[in-house]
Amino acid sequence: MRLIFVRHGEPNYDLDCLTELGHKQAKIAAKRLMNEGIEKIFSSPLGRAYQTAQAFSEASGLKQIEIVDFMKEIRYGLEDALYIDDKYNPWEIANLMMKEGSNLQDSNWEAFPDFQENTATIDVKKIMTESDKWLESLGYKREGLYYRNICKNDEKHTYVLFCHGGSSTAFLSRVLNIPFPHLCALLHFPFTGITTLRFDRNPGSLAAPALEIVSDGRHLIQ
Repeated sequence: MRLIFVRHGEPNYDLDCLTELGHKQAKIAAKRLMNEGIEKIFSSPLGRAYQTAQAFSEASGLKQIEIVDFMKEIRYGLEDALYIDDKYNPWEIANLMMKEGSNLQDSNWEAFPDFQENTATIDVKKIMTESDKWLESLGYKREGLYYRNICKNDEKHTYVLFCHGGSSTAFLSRVLNIPFPHLCALLHFPFTGITTLRFDRNPGSLAAPALEIVSDGRHLIQ
């Protein structure tokens, strides 16, 4: 199975929709995805991701867009003060950890002060839990650090998931066994950036998924 992640196009965050440029980016990304052999479209429930998915749905003729609720964008900040203080932004925390010489590969990253009581930590942990359930429904069951192929055959399948930079980072952190802050330091998704994971096709196999493409935005270069 190949699982393609696509970040949404340029958004109007206040209205949770795409801007005029965002719609153009979504159409360009849709054209880029046409040769991937995609069979199913999944999307975050948020408007900016769903509108990006719609552009591919219209281009491909795949009418059904299945909502994956847990892949909505992660929040940051305290429960009663969301988005007010950027010190709770996971990418800013990762930068601070590097400046202080903290270990970004520490598996106990949520103990770092600015991750404590941070809604980002709550949402990341939820995505990590729910991602395993979702992958099992697609034929890959988590065992320890890796994924068992529980499919009945080795048929090729390719699915696309339109979502967000933060939720994608949390998902990848789980399946690749890389601490979340480390991936925040490593990954910066451009609008409609494309990332592809490939899972082992052999029934019964136990393996880690392979990264084929990471945050590729070359389709937007004119």
